[in-house]
Amino acid sequence: MNRQKSICVYSGSKVGKNPGNAVTAQLLGAALAQRKIRMVYGGGSIGLMGITARAAMDAGGHVVGVITQHLDELEVGLAGVSMRHIEATMHARKMRMFEMSDGFIALPGGSGTLDEIAEILCWHQIGLHNKPCVLLNNTSYWLPLVNMLHTMYEQGFLTAAGQGYFHLADSVDEALDYIERHSSRGIDAKRAIEARLS
Repeated sequence: MNRQKSICVYSGSKVGKNPGNAVTAQLLGAALAQRKIRMVYGGGSIGLMGITARAAMDAGGHVVGVITQHLDELEVGLAGVSMRHIEATMHARKMRMFEMSDGFIALPGGSGTLDEIAEILCWHQIGLHNKPCVLLNNTSYWLPLVNMLHTMYEQGFLTAAGQGYFHLADSVDEALDYIERHSSRGIDAKRAIEARLS
């Protein structure tokens, strides 16, 4: 029997000013459920993360929330998820989400979302994983980041592979299709853990 595919969704704990963000989050959550893809996310009940998780749950999807005790108190962790992990630290939380996922999709978000995708880009660059990451860019939110990555490449701080690591998707279906085509379990999570501790 095939193992259920899992995708980690990175997104903001706020909705943002563009109303298209919430619409995209709802579409993504529903599409994950329809495709029978398990959603792994930061466990919160607010912002885009809460909208995506609720949409997946409402459509009968499997949702895994991973949160720290501190954030659980601040963000009021979403009740009713299929599985819930409470981690001691933010580092442990990010590692758990990484280990459980076949790929990553980033909706718009703030410094936390940027931290998450920057870390998996870094790990990809140094050979710790080969999992794909898609930036949902139907509102053009991620274009400044793409321009910054190009500058890093032009200035000699990023490889060509690093510059092209993130796939920009203009729709939810494009994002999910890309992850399903490129995901792989060829990951040595132990190496990633050891790298964090060294």
